[in-house]
Amino acid sequence: MLPVFILAAFALALVLFRLHAYRRQMLEMARILEETPPESNLALPVEAGGEPARRLCRAVNSRLEKGRELRQETLRRERELKHSMACISHDIRTPLAGAMGYLQLLEEEPEHRAEYLEIMGRRLKELDGLLDELFLYTRLQSGPLPLSCERTAIIPPLYDALAEFYPQLEAAKMEPKLEFDREDIMAYADREALGRVYRNLIANAVRHGQGTLTISATDRGICFANPLGPGPRPDPSRLFDRLYQGNPARSHGGAGLGLAIVKELMEQMNGKVSAQIAGDELQVELCFCHEPAGEGPSPAGADRQEERA
Repeated sequence: MLPVFILAAFALALVLFRLHAYRRQMLEMARILEETPPESNLALPVEAGGEPARRLCRAVNSRLEKGRELRQETLRRERELKHSMACISHDIRTPLAGAMGYLQLLEEEPEHRAEYLEIMGRRLKELDGLLDELFLYTRLQSGPLPLSCERTAIIPPLYDALAEFYPQLEAAKMEPKLEFDREDIMAYADREALGRVYRNLIANAVRHGQGTLTISATDRGICFANPLGPGPRPDPSRLFDRLYQGNPARSHGGAGLGLAIVKELMEQMNGKVSAQIAGDELQVELCFCHEPAGEGPSPAGADRQEERA
């Protein structure tokens, strides 16, 4: 009988010891959580043995790590938003301040009325373009646009965009060079969105490029290529990021959203856009979807599905 009593006492003592160890572990974890700043990288230690304690500790540490990552991402987005607002505010103020300055000159020097009105018109037109880009980019970020993608000839909208930019191309002495295998290339796209893509790419070439703008088209898609202007080379992998400033582009006008809009519109049309630098030439390639969405993903669509997975 005595051995049984001794074994029972030993088992009870062991249980009490484990309970005390668990209690001490819980109190220590609570103390660390109460005293450690939220931004700390400290992880909870496991002193008590047993899988339940280790599992609880792993779960708490995992939640803490996810919370830190979320806070860091929130701070990064806040910094990015502040930077974006500062850049866009600067871009909007520049043409507005110019127009107001010439308005004041017009009051003081009415004899230059025609000249000043023409300059003010250009400044206000530039401001209108900036606000249009900002509005469109905001719409794209809030959700997909109601695009009507259908089998479309992709060359005619390009001719329309080139005609619209003829004065800017002529002023920049940038004569387009067209290299097409044929002009009846078809793809599934929204014609209006396609025209916007072309206009943004042409505007980017006028602002930041020089020399001949070569536009080549094949069954695969369309490539815009032009020699780079002087200054630092842009990073092709970041060229379509919002407000990317790898090149001194801020001094050339634009809200820094044109190429980001190109990427968003191409992806919403189940296509993709990419860029590379070959020698002194920047090449931007558009790859279109050649079958209706739902009948099998295009290469661009497949890439995005893999990224989401």
